[in-house]
Amino acid sequence: MDLRLYGYDFGLKQAEDYQELKFLLHRFLIGEIERDRIALFEVPRQEVADYVRGKVTQYIAEKHLPVSGYDLENLSEDMVDELAGYGPLETLIKDERVNDILVNGAKQIFVEREGRLEATSLRFIDDEHVLRVIRRILAHLGRRIDESSPMVDARLPDGSRVNAIIPPLALNGPCLSIRKFRKDPLLAQDLIQLGTFDRGMLEFLTAAVEKRCNIIVSGGTGAGKTTLLNVLSRSIPPTERIVTIEDAAELQLDHEHVVRLETRPPNIDGAGEVTARDLVRNSLRMRPDRIILGEVRGKEVMDVLQAMNTGHDGCMSTVHANNPSDAMLRLEMLAGLAGFQGSEGTLRQMIAAAVELVIQISRMPNGQRRVVSVTEVTGVRDNQFVLNELYSFDLDAGRFVSVNVTPCNPKLRELMANSKWL
Repeated sequence: MDLRLYGYDFGLKQAEDYQELKFLLHRFLIGEIERDRIALFEVPRQEVADYVRGKVTQYIAEKHLPVSGYDLENLSEDMVDELAGYGPLETLIKDERVNDILVNGAKQIFVEREGRLEATSLRFIDDEHVLRVIRRILAHLGRRIDESSPMVDARLPDGSRVNAIIPPLALNGPCLSIRKFRKDPLLAQDLIQLGTFDRGMLEFLTAAVEKRCNIIVSGGTGAGKTTLLNVLSRSIPPTERIVTIEDAAELQLDHEHVVRLETRPPNIDGAGEVTARDLVRNSLRMRPDRIILGEVRGKEVMDVLQAMNTGHDGCMSTVHANNPSDAMLRLEMLAGLAGFQGSEGTLRQMIAAAVELVIQISRMPNGQRRVVSVTEVTGVRDNQFVLNELYSFDLDAGRFVSVNVTPCNPKLRELMANSKWL
């Protein structure tokens, strides 16, 4: 490896040889750490940094490598990140433009940056390196991952969501997904500027929340459902008591009276699980004015529908579906899987009586998130859900349009008094 080419700042860092040198240093340092019996998880980062800098300087000197002082410092910092931090993910975690970090084995790291999914040039040394970073992340959370428990879903102290899956389940090496938590949540005005909805639609949706409509936000993975739910929740009057229920706490409600509940997975022995259904049932005993469920995905659907139908107006949740019709069928399917014993017609009547608005949000090909439909659920006819679209996004015209229809719901008809909404 000829390093004589790098006689200027950043030269080494921009070269393929830099990655090769990091690989050799990584192997050297792992051997030194094992020989010196250093427990990286237990030693403060600054002590690790001092140790690594000394060892890197020693290695460079012994190999007579012409590395500049600037590059030596950068190299030392990178190796500290490799051993005591998150390795190549360190810069991505600090980059506020990055929303999602996706690791597919050692040689593939993708990010979603400002709405667009893109590959990076960053790499891990090998699969064992990926595993060390995953274990380092989980060690701070009191969680573990190994062949007997090869999947973990967790939340970092800053609110970011982490999912890891390793061999033998992950065939191409350890995989890691990090959805970063925004320190400053997007507000309604931000979504207008981003083109998620226009001011007229926002005012209508805000009024619908204030009128205590039961709302389902529907969309695919990464469409922005939780962000939209968070924005809508900020329209709840400050005098009301809110209970939120999530698998991984993401909602950031700027509200005086909020009780935040989070599910708990079973421990290694399969005990101690607290499900969303458990929390929904418990929340009904907590005198809530509103129940906000992060996502309907299991048996809790029955308890949420019953709450909506028994005086707990103003409930909101999200569901994975491609359009409002599919969202209703998704709720029906989940209720069936939860053990609903009545007829199909009875179940559909129950769902239609509970859900008043379905807001469909989609991620467009350019990465932009848009509300593409606001649809009223009017009831059931001939055993089919009857839906009434109030707003849509005209893709050809590139604008939001209101549909000239009269809502059936008395709450929504009242909103029509303001002609700027519909």
